[in-house]
Amino acid sequence: MAFNVDQVRAQFPSLKSGVAHFDGPGGTQTPDSVGKAIYETITGPLANQGVNTEAERAAEASVDGARSAIADLLNVDARGVVFGRSMTQLTFDFARTLAQGWKPGDEIVVSKLDHDANVRPWVRYAEKSGATLRWIEFDPATGHLDVSDVESVVNERTKLVAITAAGNILGTKPDIPAISKVVHAAGALLYVDGVHNTAHTVVDVAAMGADFYGCSPYKFFGPHIGVMTAKPELLESLHPDKLLPSTERVPERFELGTLQYELLAGITAAVDFIAGMDPDSKGSRRERIVSSMGAAEVHEHALSHRLRTGLEQMENVTIYSNARSKTPTELFSLAGVDSQKIYLELAGKKINAPAGNFYAIECSRHLGLGDGGAVRAGLAPYNTEEEIDRLLNALSEIR
Repeated sequence: MAFNVDQVRAQFPSLKSGVAHFDGPGGTQTPDSVGKAIYETITGPLANQGVNTEAERAAEASVDGARSAIADLLNVDARGVVFGRSMTQLTFDFARTLAQGWKPGDEIVVSKLDHDANVRPWVRYAEKSGATLRWIEFDPATGHLDVSDVESVVNERTKLVAITAAGNILGTKPDIPAISKVVHAAGALLYVDGVHNTAHTVVDVAAMGADFYGCSPYKFFGPHIGVMTAKPELLESLHPDKLLPSTERVPERFELGTLQYELLAGITAAVDFIAGMDPDSKGSRRERIVSSMGAAEVHEHALSHRLRTGLEQMENVTIYSNARSKTPTELFSLAGVDSQKIYLELAGKKINAPAGNFYAIECSRHLGLGDGGAVRAGLAPYNTEEEIDRLLNALSEIR
């Protein structure tokens, strides 16, 4: 495996500004190839999907291409790939649909580790259906969530468990394959938020055991759009609210309104970019994705170690992201310094490392940080050792 960070960086026009981006968990920068694919699709012949005209065929190709790309990225069946405005919107849609079968006495389980997009939809529809809501907690001292934390709240009344594959604020990676066994043994469904996870690891949804897996391409170099995947046969069993003339086909029955064809072309370009990060990778697109993501993980791990070591050597720094298994993401605060002040001072030095709860509000509260949260530095494959040192030096000056 080879990873040439300079070669990767050269494909991101925004990086020429000199800003060090540690805001990848909120959305990565975008390579040239993605912007080009979006531009060429939206300015070319385009119409609603069909096969009779060039414009119809262009729309059809953008959809088919994006489904195939996501299938290769996540190792899923392309017939089970659903697109929507965002992962948040899709989760609300699926919660509304799944709740049709819930009733008083049923139990829905959510996690305090999660982004609110994988919490509030289930909270709201549990309330509407009369189902009981139960919470999975985690150790605030380490940020670790154990399988036993799930076992303690799952039982024969559980209908669905919603949990993240990697927490967006702490980076914590629960053992999803082990959790899936607990959930499925109880006869429940497992809904996994893979938004933060997909950007940092080779994903195999089938190996995870997730019934539903959602992600957001703008977290891995793509456009602002949402993706939800499930086995086609599971989707066939669900009947969402939709317009009367719209198709009953799966997965189209879940895609309300006209799809954003230009953004779907951007998804394909983003997945192709990922597959090409390791220039020595060979084989199918899936094989090249596995190779390239593996190379990127090694690069990110080295940077993460450098950042973590530097933070640990500073006095009056509290680090909250201490789980045994995590993404290259650090949440921290400086004693006596407001986190928003740190964010603004770093921004003035052309370093983007935001502060807040990042919509993981239950997690922030469970950590004792209230709604204000702390500073988050999240890495992406285009980050460098020099940028890590810039961040650490800037924090030392703020201290």
